[in-house]
Amino acid sequence: MLSVYEGFFSGGARIVHSDVVLGLREGGQYQRVLSVYAEVHREATRQRMEDDACYRALTAAGVGVGSLGRTFGVRGDSAVFSGPELAETARAMADVDVILSLKEQPLSLLNQAGLPRRPVVVALHRSDPENQGPALDELRTAIADGTVAACVCCAESTRAAYQAAGVPAELLHVIPNGVDLVRFRPDPARRIALRAELGIPDAAPVVVLAARYAAMKNVPLFLRAARAWLRDRPDGHVLLCGAGMTDANPELGADIADAFGGERPPAGRVHLLGVRRDMEVVYAASDVVALTSAWGEAAPLCLIEGMMCGAIPVTTDVGDSAAIVSGLGFVTPPDPQAVARAWDEAVAGRGALAPALAAGRERFSRTRMIASYAELIDRVHAGVTRPSLPETL
Repeated sequence: MLSVYEGFFSGGARIVHSDVVLGLREGGQYQRVLSVYAEVHREATRQRMEDDACYRALTAAGVGVGSLGRTFGVRGDSAVFSGPELAETARAMADVDVILSLKEQPLSLLNQAGLPRRPVVVALHRSDPENQGPALDELRTAIADGTVAACVCCAESTRAAYQAAGVPAELLHVIPNGVDLVRFRPDPARRIALRAELGIPDAAPVVVLAARYAAMKNVPLFLRAARAWLRDRPDGHVLLCGAGMTDANPELGADIADAFGGERPPAGRVHLLGVRRDMEVVYAASDVVALTSAWGEAAPLCLIEGMMCGAIPVTTDVGDSAAIVSGLGFVTPPDPQAVARAWDEAVAGRGALAPALAAGRERFSRTRMIASYAELIDRVHAGVTRPSLPETL
């Protein structure tokens, strides 16, 4: 089996997809990965494939990972693929039975004439196909010519959005996101260790936003809520994790200045942590996991990972977020005062909600997710006859 990535860069979809690849390999499937880009410049960061945590996890497990060597985000990047790039793709596809595409963007490569024909399963992780640029047209093209055998939707909102965009209902299968419940769990030792590292008192309330710096994440709303909350909670701390969540990002700096009315944030209480490879530690140290996104989310991984570590989720009503946190956390309108009040409610109600979080863990199991992917891929493979997908090379 071959998985095709647009690139390796920070984000929940790549974490989930890479975990699926690892899980399928653990189950005995042969796995290989091809990435269109070897380096990505976005969210005010340079992200090299070899530095990415997902890349390292895959290669450490023996999964072969190659790329076409492109760099995303620099002048001169082209949508046209060269002969050597197509030859490399054809070699990667030659001995596989099924291709798993991480989102619809890699279909611009897989739709190229002259490549071997293989059934493709597309993993969809957004609830706004209309905002995916030409990728939606590439998906429609691949469906029309029979290449796409199935689409995995990580949320009901994803299925509804893509069906409304014209994807046939029979191709859309919902497999909710899951996480490693051994890794993501409440852990007092982790909680103490990170708080000591950041100089946060043991009893101080902590809110974390784990998100890349992007417009859809609505970081300004989070920061305005943080200002209101920190003003009323002199012992409170907020953490921002993800690509672009550093002092080196001038756009984030401008957002902070605007949210705090030109004042400096309270000293030592707004922590910009950037990309972390130990999110289980960050979440365990937090009391609240926040999401303030305005659009695009489907089944946000941060909410699931945070909850499994004991943080109470507080989210805007986007994608399946409200359903994910139902009975376990809080849903707010996109208003900073309302968000700040919900953070307070979450901190106060953390003890009361802990039993519900513990009881709901199996619902978010990685094992369940991978078993569902494996079953769907097996069905796709069993239903394929090569004469219906003739070689064109």
